[in-house]
Amino acid sequence: MLCYSALSCWDRPSGDEVLTRMDNRRSDQLTLFAFGAIVLIGGTNFVAVRFSLRELPPFWGATLRFAVAALLLFAVALTQKFPLPRGRALIGAAIYGGLGFGAGYAFAMWGMQHVSAGLAAVIFASAPLLTFLLALLHGQEKFRWRALVGGIVALIGIAVIFRGSVGTGVPLLSLLALVVAALCVAESAIIVKNFPKTHPVSTNAVAMAAGVILLVILSLLSRESWSVPVRASTWIALGYLIVLGSSAGFVLFLFVLKHWSASAASYQFVLFPVVAIILGAILERAPMSPSLIFGGGLVLASVYAGAISQPPPAEARPKLGSEPCMTCPE
Repeated sequence: MLCYSALSCWDRPSGDEVLTRMDNRRSDQLTLFAFGAIVLIGGTNFVAVRFSLRELPPFWGATLRFAVAALLLFAVALTQKFPLPRGRALIGAAIYGGLGFGAGYAFAMWGMQHVSAGLAAVIFASAPLLTFLLALLHGQEKFRWRALVGGIVALIGIAVIFRGSVGTGVPLLSLLALVVAALCVAESAIIVKNFPKTHPVSTNAVAMAAGVILLVILSLLSRESWSVPVRASTWIALGYLIVLGSSAGFVLFLFVLKHWSASAASYQFVLFPVVAIILGAILERAPMSPSLIFGGGLVLASVYAGAISQPPPAEARPKLGSEPCMTCPE
């Protein structure tokens, strides 16, 4: 069927364009679902980590968690025949794991020994802002006022929520350790996007193995006791952290990172404590405080502005109208 005019021909989407739009919409929905799943898993991780730390030293507990998770992911990759990272992809996965699972977790656990959970949450709420600034330095993202404002609003929202539990007299080195931990996590997300992409299962398997090497060294230097858990609650918490908190959670994170910018994906960190507080209030049947309601509203607004409302990277969206209509007369 011929088009009546050149303008109507170019405005009318072809069959391929309609399918592309449907695929893009489906991909957006899956990415948003994956982001929501990460937030729920990450928020619940706080409870599981607290239970595991009652019996396991921090570095040794992290070693057990990530070592078993890495073995599980390697088994899935081999059985499903997912290709393992090679060449530059292998280097990228190792750096990503060394920064995110190794250095980031090590600095965070060391710093939180003398820092309240509220102050730690405020520091990690700077992750979207830090990730955006690092992405600018790497030339990975362009400056956007929405991303900058979203990161600042997220930080303010978390500060409002935890304004009564920040505390004073915190050692400077502990604060610096948490800032470095947030920087390591932010940089790891930037790094992994700059290397060739491989399947998220095999990428995380290699990354966790790299992180475990650093954690083992730190555990040995700290002279931690390498004991096996005895309590049932510790085993349950460790099992949750291995299967969902590590294996599923970080695979979903790389899936989101594939479709969103690194700064957008980093908004998970400002939602983790909000989910943890809400779940705790529901389980304990405690009323929601005004600071939680107001601060949580700011956080949700920042997530919408900085992550959900912004379009995915240009290369993920084919440009409609880039091909001429095959039924149009010349």
